[in-house]
Amino acid sequence: MTDALWQMPIGALATQISARRVSSAELVGAFLARIERLDGGLESFVHVSPTALDDARAADAEIARTGVRGPLHGIPIAIKDNYTTRDLPTRAGTAVEALTFPMEDSHCVARLRAAGAVVIGKLRMHEFAWGTVTPPSRNPWDLTRVPGGSSGGSGAAVAARLCPAALGSDTGGSIRIPAALCGVVGLKPTYGRIGRSGIVPHSWSLDHAGPLTLTVADAARLLQVLAGPDPDDPAASAAPVPDYLAGLERPVRGLRVAVIRNHVFDAVDDAVGGAIENAIRFFADQGCAVRDATVPALRYGLGAIFAIELASSAAYHDRSIARGHVAGFAEDVRDLVEMGRFVTAPDYLKAEQVRAVIMAEMATVLAEADVIVGPTTPLTAWRADEATVAIAGRPESVLAASWRLTYPFNLTGLPAIALPCGFDRRGLPISLQIAARPFAEDLLLRVAHRYEQAHAWWRRVPPMAC
Repeated sequence: MTDALWQMPIGALATQISARRVSSAELVGAFLARIERLDGGLESFVHVSPTALDDARAADAEIARTGVRGPLHGIPIAIKDNYTTRDLPTRAGTAVEALTFPMEDSHCVARLRAAGAVVIGKLRMHEFAWGTVTPPSRNPWDLTRVPGGSSGGSGAAVAARLCPAALGSDTGGSIRIPAALCGVVGLKPTYGRIGRSGIVPHSWSLDHAGPLTLTVADAARLLQVLAGPDPDDPAASAAPVPDYLAGLERPVRGLRVAVIRNHVFDAVDDAVGGAIENAIRFFADQGCAVRDATVPALRYGLGAIFAIELASSAAYHDRSIARGHVAGFAEDVRDLVEMGRFVTAPDYLKAEQVRAVIMAEMATVLAEADVIVGPTTPLTAWRADEATVAIAGRPESVLAASWRLTYPFNLTGLPAIALPCGFDRRGLPISLQIAARPFAEDLLLRVAHRYEQAHAWWRRVPPMAC
């Protein structure tokens, strides 16, 4: 595989496969070689599929007989370790051997295989989707820094071009945070847009499934395959699935862009703030109507999502708590799971009431705007040994800081996308976050694509991955 090929997004790779200029086996073999060469420093993969090459050869044989099924046919894709798979073990990041998960394809993995994708392996995650660090995975832009979490393996692997796309899950920002810190695209669609059956649960009303990719168009390609009903997920929507690629190239002139100034810009790193202000000016220069907005109830949002998430996680792990399995969890995860037992019914009710107020205030903003733009995270990737950082001169725990700007869109269930919008003085990626009304992923992708086409930050490759 030439240098040009391993840097290509899925759209270009699909063209190469369709035109028979490259085979799936050649592509998968080359990515397997990259994993073997580079992942020792990253530790993004927890399992590499021993049958990936055979699956690629089977894809090639089918393509030779009947042509390609679609843009994912023969494309290698990696899967976060909380999605069950029929041919690779699922551990959800835990070392507790007594806890086991079905050897069957989750809804999303089954859809990828039906589209002809080749599952190349399973990716590391923060245990049971808690946390924003994903030990021992590292950030390809600086191996002393974290890739984010909980889908840290997904972010690191895509950024290092060990696979052209990966699946992640997002409860408070766990797709978008790794995407932001690793400099790739991360899409959290509307709650219910993608079915979650076969994904190890974390918090029923907050969990979202979605892709991490090199480009916005590739996120659209994966969403096209993943979106739609899931008979085994009662929260999955049966709303019609539009053609997400059809309108990508449409101009954004005349769209209304909201910038939430309170909470979002209260404490942001200078480099991040500067890059986001440049992005906001870009949309104004494109003919968008930009205005400031406020969502006052966000001041209570962290307490609300934390109560809901803690209680939900404790409920899922109730049997593990009773059987003593929690003793084998990593210390940070064990503390969080056990803390959930102290969330009272009044606490939970108040959290849901705050959530309802935030949803109403966000709806008010989006009644007068098409999209909301702002930073994905208030800081770039922090060192693996840092528990506290200073942002705008104010000390803050990395846990609180990292998801402060992403969790509002889990509470509200609104679709949101993270994409690169620059680099700080250390060469670490900065990320733009765009959100939209429920099920307006087509508009969300169009706006993000327009920014990406004008800047193409995604083309930069971490030096260690070259």
